[in-house]
Amino acid sequence: MQFTLEATSKNSRAGTIITAHSTIKTPVFMPVGTIGSVKSLDAEDVLNLLGAEIILANTYHMYLRPGDETVAKMGKLHGFTKFPKSFLTDSGGFQAFSLSDISKHKEGGIEFRSHIDGSKHFFTPKKVIDIQNNLGSDIMMILDDLVALPATQERIKLSIERTTAWAKESIEYFRENQAKGVGVEQNIFAIIQGGTDKAFRTKSATELCAMDYDGFAIGGLSVGELNNEMYDTVEHTVQYMPVNKPRYLMGVGTPEDLIENIERGIDMFDCVMPTRNARNGTLFTSFGRINIKGAKFKEDAAPVDPECSCLTCKTYSRAYLNHLFRAREITYFRLGTIHNLHYYLNLMREVRAAILEDKFDEYKKEFYRKRS
Repeated sequence: MQFTLEATSKNSRAGTIITAHSTIKTPVFMPVGTIGSVKSLDAEDVLNLLGAEIILANTYHMYLRPGDETVAKMGKLHGFTKFPKSFLTDSGGFQAFSLSDISKHKEGGIEFRSHIDGSKHFFTPKKVIDIQNNLGSDIMMILDDLVALPATQERIKLSIERTTAWAKESIEYFRENQAKGVGVEQNIFAIIQGGTDKAFRTKSATELCAMDYDGFAIGGLSVGELNNEMYDTVEHTVQYMPVNKPRYLMGVGTPEDLIENIERGIDMFDCVMPTRNARNGTLFTSFGRINIKGAKFKEDAAPVDPECSCLTCKTYSRAYLNHLFRAREITYFRLGTIHNLHYYLNLMREVRAAILEDKFDEYKKEFYRKRS
């Protein structure tokens, strides 16, 4: 993987990531394709209508169904899904966190029961790398110990100690595999933890960023803390992250969250928000969000967003989408998802252009002015 930092506008950054499968312009938002599919879309939609260069799949879900060995036999993620661009795979640590009633963190890894059939499994740092080797993702995430916020100081301390120990085991195993010819085109990111405690974030970032990782993520945010706490934590943490490697903020978030964290130096984002909200009737626009199921849209001939150039806005009216949603017609899910993801990806393209011209501040002011 190559990462080139092309421009900055104060702390915001525009760069390029080159993997074996695509060239990714940053800042970048990665659509979430948890089980190897962005919900309601196919690979052609994601590739040709949206122009996405990278999407996210999930290790936990692909391991359970259809199984990482099956995916490997079917040409790994790229051959199996027919999406030819880059994949990032999450390690499954967040799923263990979100399914905490059926999982248990231990010193050596995470024990959990399948949400599908109740079978028992154990993820270790090495095992999640083996799974992701089978999946063939371009960027893999290591196993980390994520905790909900608020949490006790003792639990956060344990979290970063485990995360650092697992990170050392992970990078050694990953590089050993590469020396044997396994995963030579794959890259690996570590995940900084520490809650909203600046001392813990400093410790976690300093320990992890001293290791031979290809990039670094900030994890453990957007899990119950206030927005300002998230922003302050990111602003503090990036000081300890390398300038010459990608910075990834995991699981965040709203368009406003993206703008605020780009301003603080983040390069990469993912979140289920645009796809999940589309399915629930919430559509993002340049002037804020709308709920398309509202009665006021029943005879509204305008597109969802007059400033949007996506397939949905160029072709269909709010009235038609209102009708499809109320009728629970499956076509709505595709059209709504196309619009929301186009909005997010186009937002990143506009922000990047502003950074390249050193006009991020002006862009941010106009972004919020439209929403007022």
